[in-house]
Amino acid sequence: MATTVYVAWWNLENLFDEENAPPERRTEKVARAIEKDIKGWTPALRDRKVAQLASVIAQMNAGAGPDLLGVCEVENRFVLELLVARLQQLLPGRNYAIVHADTDDARGIDVAFLYDPALLTVPTDEESVFFHVVMRRNATREIVQVNFRTVAGGRTWAVFGNHWPSRSGGQAESAGYRAIAGETLSYFHQRVLEIHGPDTPVLAMGDFNDEPFDPSLTLHALSTRQQRKVVRARIPLLWNLMWPRMGEPEGTFYYDETPNQLDQFLVNKAMATQDSRLRVEADTVEILRFPETVAAGVYPAPRPFGGMGKKIDQDGYSDHFPIGVRVTATD
Repeated sequence: MATTVYVAWWNLENLFDEENAPPERRTEKVARAIEKDIKGWTPALRDRKVAQLASVIAQMNAGAGPDLLGVCEVENRFVLELLVARLQQLLPGRNYAIVHADTDDARGIDVAFLYDPALLTVPTDEESVFFHVVMRRNATREIVQVNFRTVAGGRTWAVFGNHWPSRSGGQAESAGYRAIAGETLSYFHQRVLEIHGPDTPVLAMGDFNDEPFDPSLTLHALSTRQQRKVVRARIPLLWNLMWPRMGEPEGTFYYDETPNQLDQFLVNKAMATQDSRLRVEADTVEILRFPETVAAGVYPAPRPFGGMGKKIDQDGYSDHFPIGVRVTATD
């Protein structure tokens, strides 16, 4: 028997708690760092952004919502709980659970997963959630690894959520940081196979702040566009599923009116073959451009919500488009 799992990823663009969030939801250090940008960010604005994001997430997977959703640029678990509550109003059949990494990022933005416990579980009797530090001179987001257990077949499925260091200060000047992130991902990919066995399926998704052809992904994360190479390699490689989208005129993020494919799915050998027990359906990869999320104008860029020092559009959503893909699990 086969079960389909719809996986999505979305950079939610500064989903922050309210300006006067209590200390248990925002540390003094983060409060100082974002003091100027957070001014005027009211509970009403926060809740409006949550509602806008939820309206898009609920449309994913043909209106059923994703089974597994990775997100980044969320401040804390509280805003994720608001998002889940809103999704339950829109999708009564869903009961999303949360895995949240409270990282040491200077602005307090984190990586998290929402998942449907009817399809995936996170075992509590063993270490199943890991926060892998990406070393650099100033704090940045960790790579979040969750060893899910599929309800269909009871298999360990290692999923990595990534939000790699940004290009601020210059793409070339900041490239070393993303190289370190790539090395961190490839190292823990290999560790998963050593600990859980060479046939363990691995999925990495995220906002990599680089494109599929950049060295951080090809040389350091060991990803490639060639499925056959991944399947035949003696070392653990990752198949980057976004390469076919590189020929399209649109991307997931726009900078200076130029599309970039920063948001990506990568899978390992155990998910890449036709007889894989947890098989990615590579031809289902999609950039989710719902009409209302596309900005008006010549360039079909995402319509941001803004905030954090930027102009607010209460009918906006995020400065990234989400991406989605289907995975087939067999018993």
